Amino acid sequence: MNLSIEWVNIFEQHGWHAVHWQEIGDPRASDYTIMDWALANNYVVFTRDLDFGMFLATTRVQGPSVIQVRRPNTLPHNFEDWFVEILHQHEAALKRGALLTVDGDRARMRLLPFPAGGL
Repeated sequence: MNLSIEWVNIFEQHGWHAVHWQEIGDPRASDYTIMDWALANNYVVFTRDLDFGMFLATTRVQGPSVIQVRRPNTLPHNFEDWFVEILHQHEAALKRGALLTVDGDRARMRLLPFPAGGL
């Protein structure tokens, strides 16, 4: 809910099926509900909310993968080309289970599950 619905079209243009949570679920749904849905339906969670990364760290689950964006302006026209390149580079890891953090002009990948101690 915290990223533009414009991203759905961007993902689709590059060959990844995507939906925005507002199209399929309650906007007040808990993070756990969203994570459960993503895992059951083989989706990656794309968010600005750091709680999803903390969920992965504290539960030590195998998935779903999470992409968390930590940039001041997250509209697609601000970093689409670079972001799509990053997704292509890390696509295999995201399919297996990973946390991809996009922060400024860099990206960090952590495979799941995290070891004891989390992030």
